Amino acid sequence: MTPLEEATEAAAKLLVFRELCTHPLTLAWQELIQQLMTGDPLPCWAAYGRWFEQLAWQGLSWREWLIREIGWADNPFSRAALRPQGIPEPLIQAARHDLRCLQTLADSQETIAEQMQALGLGIPWPDENKSSSGWDPRPFADWGLSLEDLIAHYRREGVGICARYWAFRWGASGLQGIPALDLPDWEEIYGYERQKRQLAANTEALLRGDPALHVLLYGARGTGKSSLVKALLRRYGPQGLRLLELRRTDLIQLPEILAELRAQVLPFILFVDDLSFEAEETEFKQLKVLLEGDLVAPPLNVRLYATSNRRHLIREFFGDRPNPQDQEVHAWDTVQEKLSLRDRFGLTLTFTPFTQGDYLATVEHLAQRLGFTQSWDVLHRHALIWAQQQNGFSGRTARQFLDAVRAGLVKNSDGRPI
Repeated sequence: MTPLEEATEAAAKLLVFRELCTHPLTLAWQELIQQLMTGDPLPCWAAYGRWFEQLAWQGLSWREWLIREIGWADNPFSRAALRPQGIPEPLIQAARHDLRCLQTLADSQETIAEQMQALGLGIPWPDENKSSSGWDPRPFADWGLSLEDLIAHYRREGVGICARYWAFRWGASGLQGIPALDLPDWEEIYGYERQKRQLAANTEALLRGDPALHVLLYGARGTGKSSLVKALLRRYGPQGLRLLELRRTDLIQLPEILAELRAQVLPFILFVDDLSFEAEETEFKQLKVLLEGDLVAPPLNVRLYATSNRRHLIREFFGDRPNPQDQEVHAWDTVQEKLSLRDRFGLTLTFTPFTQGDYLATVEHLAQRLGFTQSWDVLHRHALIWAQQQNGFSGRTARQFLDAVRAGLVKNSDGRPI
């Protein structure tokens, strides 16, 4: 049997990694193998062109692509690797068998390169000897022997979409990965050191699987509440932390969301920015299930981190308070139900408004990190003018001021940028 025939047979024998065979890149590879076995140059060149184009879109060699897809796979074996009760022996045997088959597919790239060069069109995609998935079987002469490393990889990095992405939104089809993240640097967020320590310690407990608290970050606008939550992902994403950003309207689907995240095993932060409810809205009742549970215990790997500019998360009017003429007998119970949502967060971190000193200290801190060369006197003078003309004293205003300086929008009296 020739190497190309062995590769074709290996693809047909796959058991738990069969989904790889439906990818356009694998379909192009199969077509190229069939044409190479006929030996007709014109169809071979056309098939090679289609396969090469797919590799170019991926930016990976055939071997690198296969390794990445194995590391990202979402199939019965990879899902079983996440379960604490362990993996059934037949799945272990099937996965080891498939890894050896996939090694045969990976090795076919050398045969393809040789045969295409003989036909006058051999431009192999370079194999950089690295894996973008974090798992690499190449140190093993037999890929089947790398199975334990692969299981450890799944348990550390997750499977499927959670292996590909760190942050998500919720859509009609479930989790939707966010590919291009803009995450603040934890060290660039100035001030509130006690709040930062508590938030980091709670998140590290979640990562360890220890009891962790739901967190409400409450306080003045522009103080960095949302930035701190997002900065956690930059700091702890490599350790397995994942973040799902929810809109208030998503909360009605919270039971389905929690069921999905429970199955993912990795630690998840449910992030709700600017959390508040109108008096007539009832989505807050779904949050109570997450915060305190019902007959089904909340997932241990999921915690809610919410920010709010309001101390009371549900808007209350004087007219909501009990009136002797009301028909409701236990009206105070209704009021207390609305006001008790904030109390259900285990940890509340308060962010007080910036003073002028806080604002100028933040400007200095960020300017040093960004490499500004202007004197502090010049920056202070223009920063105060900027705050008066824009959004007042806050960390957000400090960042906006320095961005404006870099863009040349802040000028001296002679019209020159500072």
